[in-house]
Amino acid sequence: MAREPSEGPAFETLAIHGGQPPDPATGAVITPIYQTSTFAQSSVGQHQGYDYSRSGNPTRTALEDCLAGLEGAAHGSAFASGLAAEDAVLRLLDPGDHVLIGNDFYGGTYRLLSQVHTRVGLGCTPVALTESDLLAAWQPSTRMVWVETPSNPLLRIADIAALAELAHARDALLVVDNTFATPYLQRPLGSGADVVIHSTTKYLGGHSDVVGGFVATSDDGLAERITFLQNATGAVPGPFDCFLVLRGVKTLAVRMDRHCDNAAAVAEMLAGHPMVDRVYYPGLPGHAGHDTAREQMRRFGGMVSFTVRGGESRALAVAKSTSVFTLAESLGAVESLIEHPARMTHASLSGSSLAIDPALLRLSVGIENIGDLLADLQAALDHA
Repeated sequence: MAREPSEGPAFETLAIHGGQPPDPATGAVITPIYQTSTFAQSSVGQHQGYDYSRSGNPTRTALEDCLAGLEGAAHGSAFASGLAAEDAVLRLLDPGDHVLIGNDFYGGTYRLLSQVHTRVGLGCTPVALTESDLLAAWQPSTRMVWVETPSNPLLRIADIAALAELAHARDALLVVDNTFATPYLQRPLGSGADVVIHSTTKYLGGHSDVVGGFVATSDDGLAERITFLQNATGAVPGPFDCFLVLRGVKTLAVRMDRHCDNAAAVAEMLAGHPMVDRVYYPGLPGHAGHDTAREQMRRFGGMVSFTVRGGESRALAVAKSTSVFTLAESLGAVESLIEHPARMTHASLSGSSLAIDPALLRLSVGIENIGDLLADLQAALDHA
């Protein structure tokens, strides 16, 4: 949640100024793009804080400081993609360790776990994020609980504080992917999470023009290890990518308010349409996680999923029939997107117990005129 005035600048102010003072060399108001691979040293080992841009770059530092401040974190590390950020967090574990992960999550995360990390000895069990289900799946080697809330694509809501208490009582870390909510709507560290992950490609960048990731923590030991992994594996964003995310973050608060307004209207319209079987949106009172979301989030977000009566063929017809909603992967940008998770973002789950209902469509509701968005979806549903 946003900081109270007694705690320092408000969220909107931090998003514009956090980690970004005027450039000391020139007075530039906007953080410069330090497009350099290396930095001069006055003598061996003597430099101005930077020696090589994989290890650190002033533009990246500005982004890391800004995003850490927005998450209420002591430390932040930027990565070349959201999956690179996830990979670094999973490398905090040792072979033989075990991860419990919510049973609704991004297909790329499943691919990273099932085809990369489990091959080198990491155990992983998808599970419903209830206390009884977690305890039933808990193993002596469980060291991490991994949560998306809201989840992707079914927008399930997990109680972060309750999960943190459960994990910490058993000496495990709680990792929260906060991509869908953003720190404007939800700050997991304040509810007890140990690590927060973002795909900065999404709402933080906000304009479908950059790929990146981010890890935030207030644990000094975890931060030291993540920073080491960031440098050792080298999956770092370039300075121009960092500049683009910084630029996007400046308008995060105003964009998220519009995303939420539009998504709420879309969800309400879909809930009343005869061609829609079920709507997944935590802002709807009938959503199973509505009360928890209301307690731990500022608002309910800009993502909406729904199933179409008539199954996969009808869902595919709707997906290709919109004109304002663009058929494309990704999410969280100013333009509205529609996608078919079973064949697109979550295709890696096909054939597994986690496979997505082929009648499901996922919407990333943008900031266009709401009348145009509703008319577009209405026409697609009526004529598909």
